[in-house]
Amino acid sequence: MIVDLPNTTTGAVAKELVNLRDRGGVVALTRVLTLIVVTKPESVEKAVNAANFASREHPCRVVVIVEGSPDVDTRLDGQIRVGGDAGASEVVILHTYGELAVADESLVAGLLLPDDPIVVWWPDEAPANVNLTPLGKIAQRRITDSGSEANPRDALFRIGQCHTAGDTDLSWTRITLWRAQLAAVLDQEDAGRITAATVTGAVDSPSNVLLAAWLTLKLDIPVTLASSPYGTGVHSVRLTGLDGDIVLARPTGDVAELYQPGRHMQRLSLPQRSLAECLAEELRRLDPDEVLSEVLRDGLPKTNLREVSPSQR
Repeated sequence: MIVDLPNTTTGAVAKELVNLRDRGGVVALTRVLTLIVVTKPESVEKAVNAANFASREHPCRVVVIVEGSPDVDTRLDGQIRVGGDAGASEVVILHTYGELAVADESLVAGLLLPDDPIVVWWPDEAPANVNLTPLGKIAQRRITDSGSEANPRDALFRIGQCHTAGDTDLSWTRITLWRAQLAAVLDQEDAGRITAATVTGAVDSPSNVLLAAWLTLKLDIPVTLASSPYGTGVHSVRLTGLDGDIVLARPTGDVAELYQPGRHMQRLSLPQRSLAECLAEELRRLDPDEVLSEVLRDGLPKTNLREVSPSQR
């Protein structure tokens, strides 16, 4: 069910939510958090679809703030989605204009679930320091996505410079499976005999930089970034060792190939993760991501960010 509320107020939207609950049995007591999404008009449906998918694992109230032009008359247009149009959540979409175009706490105060955690997600370009924004200050978790910014690498370093407990970035979430596979490999090998590493992937992907920084921090070895065509994400990781090279490569599709000295090649499931899957993972934990904090604080400054072509390795 979709209910449109043009030229409205947040108070009227909150009352309509109560009315819908009374008429149709929409229950708010089972919601585990409030997810606030701050986005642009062109990204609304993509963000809502991802939130609906994630809500099947984490039932929540989703409040989407669509920041419109500040140069028009002040107005708030609301829309409520429940039932089949909202996954396992209640979705409230607020289109803001004029003086309301910049999201703040007063805009959502009446829509927050009492006593439940608050997560804020910026799927598009995020503010310079999300911790200092009005919504960031009230949130237990703040999710950004440096991969969606105009200059992903610059955005990653900006995020790293102001990172605090509770911050995370979906570029880090996208390499969870890569880190898990590599950690499993390193548990079987003598890490002290690994002398260097190469991460090959798209030059515009901050995930490659974070993976290289993680390896730099974990192994304390020189790590090289090798470029592959744009849009391919992480392509492969080569660990150069005294006993031979270990290579984890995903040439195409969702299956990776693992080569280890003296062993048969293994095929491993290593799918490219969707936006919805990454969001769902981040909603599983509301505690600080200490590993990401260490990678940004200690690993990134030590990482050689000069890119080479695969033929230059």
